[in-house]
Amino acid sequence: MVSFESLKSQYERNWADLQIRPARLGDANAIARKAINGKATYQQVERLTGVPWYFVALCHYRESNFDFDTYLGNGETLKRVTCLVPKGRGPFASFVDGAVDALRIQNFVGTQDWCIARTLYRLECFNGLGYHAKGVNSPYLYGGSTLYGPTEAKAGKFVADHVFDPNHVDSQLGTAVILHAMMSQDSSITLDDSPSIAPRSEPDEDVASSVLLMQQTLNKLGANPPLDEDGISGPKTKTAVSQFQQQNGLQDTGLLDGTTIAAITRAGAQPARTPNVDLSQILKRLEDLTQVMQPAAAAPGGGASAGQPVELSQILSRLENLAQLIQSGGTTPTTPIATPPAGTTPGVQPAQLSQILNQLQSLAQALQPGATAPVVTTPAPNNPVSLLGQLLSLVTKTAPGTTTAANPAPTDQLKQMVDLVSALLTNKPVLGQVNGALGETIGKMLDGKKTALGIGGSLITALLSAVTASPNAGGLAGLLGTIATSVPGLSQFALPISLALTAWGVLGKMEKWAQGTAPPPMPTT
Repeated sequence: MVSFESLKSQYERNWADLQIRPARLGDANAIARKAINGKATYQQVERLTGVPWYFVALCHYRESNFDFDTYLGNGETLKRVTCLVPKGRGPFASFVDGAVDALRIQNFVGTQDWCIARTLYRLECFNGLGYHAKGVNSPYLYGGSTLYGPTEAKAGKFVADHVFDPNHVDSQLGTAVILHAMMSQDSSITLDDSPSIAPRSEPDEDVASSVLLMQQTLNKLGANPPLDEDGISGPKTKTAVSQFQQQNGLQDTGLLDGTTIAAITRAGAQPARTPNVDLSQILKRLEDLTQVMQPAAAAPGGGASAGQPVELSQILSRLENLAQLIQSGGTTPTTPIATPPAGTTPGVQPAQLSQILNQLQSLAQALQPGATAPVVTTPAPNNPVSLLGQLLSLVTKTAPGTTTAANPAPTDQLKQMVDLVSALLTNKPVLGQVNGALGETIGKMLDGKKTALGIGGSLITALLSAVTASPNAGGLAGLLGTIATSVPGLSQFALPISLALTAWGVLGKMEKWAQGTAPPPMPTT
């Protein structure tokens, strides 16, 4: 943290060494006369705030070149609400009203120590302390003197927000230079360098620890660019506060008021979260991969056949793409899925099973809230059953406890991902929403049989309903008659069930055709 005490000796040394460049002396004296001409107005501000009138004049010069129709805090017009930081101030009836507001925001009201070091420190804080990190005397203070710019000193200027040009020389005169010229023309300006009788903290120092804590928290929350943790609410800190307020629905002022401090504190206390990942994107990519790996989706030419082993290197490649997708926030598609070359019969590579599990574990870790480092995994057994078992345990650990509107059912989506990977490893079709309507177990048991069972059940039910029981009938007719009469109203509930099963089977076939997972036609001779 940059403190006044750490910079005090430097300010005192620079003031003692300050010399106005001869070429700029006339400009400095002219600007000093303008400042002194507004002394009466500045003294009104001094009576209301305790801030010396010459300090107000120097800030006014740098912000708006002595324009009394502007706001002291940022140079905007007094007639409208300010749009620059500090935002939302005004409109003000007079320059004095606006100046009092600006000085109160800077916590200068009620300050008593106005020695030269304090004065220069507060003037620089008004503009920002960024030049100390660049090893350059601030042109806001020393522009036009031998303490800034070649050949006696280093040049440099922030030519835009957070953009420093080491070769640029600020042509505007610094406030310390103007103060030096004002003192040569007005003997009433005296700088009290004697120590205070009773040491006390200044109002701007009282808030430094709070500002420092907010800067640290904003940096933790990802302030861009990162803030200098100096306890000074300079322009860069105000801009970061403004961005936080906009992102969190607070009044955009750029100021650390009580509401904003509480909101930043709450946000900083929450565990860090990884970017929201749209699992539907990942699920879609796995679905595409599943269709590619199905026998029916092989390249033209019939290179794949039922029961053909899966090329695990392609699965591993796709999972690596998914890892990139997660790191990019789930919004940028990666490389397209490649179709296995026609006429090839890839072999299973057992060593790749453990690589796939490790990749899946990394994906699961990335999806966990608050994850900060990848999981160090151990080699997995080289068989699909063990792979899927460990993946199921990862889903249990990864599934968040709550859901959001943008991601309504992450747990269900992760389970679907497990099913899809299972299909990839076993080369079996994945049950869709129709075929899997009654669950995975029943769906697989009836897979490919529903239409036949439904049609057969409908025919048998119709046949049984037409049989009349006869006590003298024997053989098959007697057996059918006994069954038909033992269950009253058999056709009233059995026939609708059979017809529904038939319809389910037809819809299931249509779903398979739409997914591209329908079995290939039987070869004919």
